Amino acid sequence: MPTPEQIWADADLPTRRLAGLALNPSVPESILLRLLSDAPLAVRMVLCRDRILPDAVVDAVIEHPDTYTRSFFARNPHVDPAQRVRLLDDPEWFVRAHLAEGPRVAAPAQPRPLPDEAVVHMISTYDDELLGGLFYQQVSTRLRRSMPTHPIAKVRRWGVGSWASLSTDMRAALLTDPDDGVRETAQRHARYEDPAWVESALPDRPCHARTDTLLHHALSRAVVDGVLARSVGKEDKAMIAVNPSLPRDVVGLLAADPVPQIRGLIAHRADLGSAERRALVADPDPGVRTKVAYRADLGPAERRALATDPHPGVRLAVSVHPALSEEERAQIDYQVPMDQPFVFHPALEVLRDPKTVRRNALSNHPLLRRQAARDHLLPPDLVARLAADDDLGVRVLLAQNHPEAPAPLLLRSFLEYTGPERSHLTTRPNFPTNGLAAFADHEDSEVRALATRDPETEPEAVERLTQDPEYDVRAAATRHPNLPQPRLAVLLDDEELAHAAAANPALDLETIRQLLKTDGRRVRPPA
Repeated sequence: MPTPEQIWADADLPTRRLAGLALNPSVPESILLRLLSDAPLAVRMVLCRDRILPDAVVDAVIEHPDTYTRSFFARNPHVDPAQRVRLLDDPEWFVRAHLAEGPRVAAPAQPRPLPDEAVVHMISTYDDELLGGLFYQQVSTRLRRSMPTHPIAKVRRWGVGSWASLSTDMRAALLTDPDDGVRETAQRHARYEDPAWVESALPDRPCHARTDTLLHHALSRAVVDGVLARSVGKEDKAMIAVNPSLPRDVVGLLAADPVPQIRGLIAHRADLGSAERRALVADPDPGVRTKVAYRADLGPAERRALATDPHPGVRLAVSVHPALSEEERAQIDYQVPMDQPFVFHPALEVLRDPKTVRRNALSNHPLLRRQAARDHLLPPDLVARLAADDDLGVRVLLAQNHPEAPAPLLLRSFLEYTGPERSHLTTRPNFPTNGLAAFADHEDSEVRALATRDPETEPEAVERLTQDPEYDVRAAATRHPNLPQPRLAVLLDDEELAHAAAANPALDLETIRQLLKTDGRRVRPPA
């Protein structure tokens, strides 16, 4: 079976032009139907996978005889998930597998959840092998939370997967579930809390299963002592250092380990004793002191010692401690890093305390304001305040994460921030289009490309941008409706840009009809 990349690589120039027509928003529905019926596979791939489709075309896709064609629609990230699940009971496993795997979306985007009833149907009727990969990303938060108590046994079995977060009562119910599969799955998870069973199943060589066990499962004293005496893998000791079941005396022992990495891992533990904590506050390694500086249980004397630490990373870490007043923070000599990625953060399932968010947003400390700026539910008054913040990180994090980030902030953030996920800003709901023509000659190619989003960009500028050194700029300009027709005609024969040229919404109907005749098999234009 050819991959999508192979299908596109094998497409000739006429086929790529037809694929451009498949994306053209001005092409009539009748022509889209004709492309779906008669065009080569590469054209049907683009048509079914890479755009929103009219209802009549969706109907035709669902009934299309070609498995590949239907499978492309199963992974379309642009259409409503309710349209994709019309393929729920497709006769071909290949189509069902692609529906379960979900659309390919560029990070940090995630596929939209499928309707709950569709997911339940898939879990109930699909083979387990079809429900791997990214299927779980298509499950709504509401359904995930209800899975452990769902009336359908196969769904409850999926709910067992969240065992670590389940209440005692939920665990007990699953362990005594009337369904054999649910009960057995729950029992397997419960075994990981039995140190004797974990010891018996622990692999004696470095592997994924050993790593998972040492990090997460209940460890017997014999296992812990064995790692301390002779590690099988070089990271074994680091793994048990973060395991919640580590005996209290071993926590104390590893807090004085000669390896700074181990002491740093122990510094994060909730069960760290006060004596060990005080020792780590005075640790000779600044990395260890930085980690312990983030602990919420630091006493006043420990906070004071870390606030005057000779290492700037330690002082920065303790400067955001929740027990400090704004006056105490101001007395710390810290420097806020500007080389960090300011990116999108998914909404939290457990909401932050609104009072804490507001206190952070009003803080004089940029790192606390950055924490607040990531909150998707930030109220309008704080959005307005942080949008005018003097810290780049605050502004960009607000722009990246808040659904109501204002247009001026989004544009300013894009112009000023050049780090990871910069392009995500252009996908935010309020990103502007008007006024972007002014950037047509900007030295930054990503900023120049903004001019192609402005409907008022002058034809001369658009034509110039089709000759830009950067392909992405050239392709975007080639799709601009203000591109002069003579230049558009030339680009329809350009090996590199013909696809984008055929997608230009200013393409006239007669040219569209002519392009339909260029395929060797002849795609018949509608009557």
